[in-house]
Amino acid sequence: QLQLVESGAVSVQAGGSLRLSCASSGRTSSSYRMGWSRQAPGQEREFVAAIIWSGGSTYYAESVKGRFTITRNNAKNTVSLQMNSQKPEDTAVYYCAADALSSGRSFVARVYDYWGQGTQVTVSS
Repeated sequence: QLQLVESGAVSVQAGGSLRLSCASSGRTSSSYRMGWSRQAPGQEREFVAAIIWSGGSTYYAESVKGRFTITRNNAKNTVSLQMNSQKPEDTAVYYCAADALSSGRSFVARVYDYWGQGTQVTVSS
């Protein structure tokens, strides 16, 4: 099992940038997908970005492609989400997540096996 702890700035004006990080309690193996999903009030939780630990293949929701970048730090067992050119529509609770590939889920699935505590990100206009 993994324990995920999120950190990072939580508010910014439109057009600005934020960075979220997520630390895993243990070493993440090549058999895991890590990423971020988000949920706005009254909205369904949606996939944002994911990375396959070994190899670093990345996947993005169309709504954030070109603006957000997900990266990993193998030595620190950390995954980060750099969010540039932010829009008010990006306002949501962001959840770091991890998923064993053995779950059989799509790499862009919004559901994961493990979740961080959630971070409220607010983008003001």
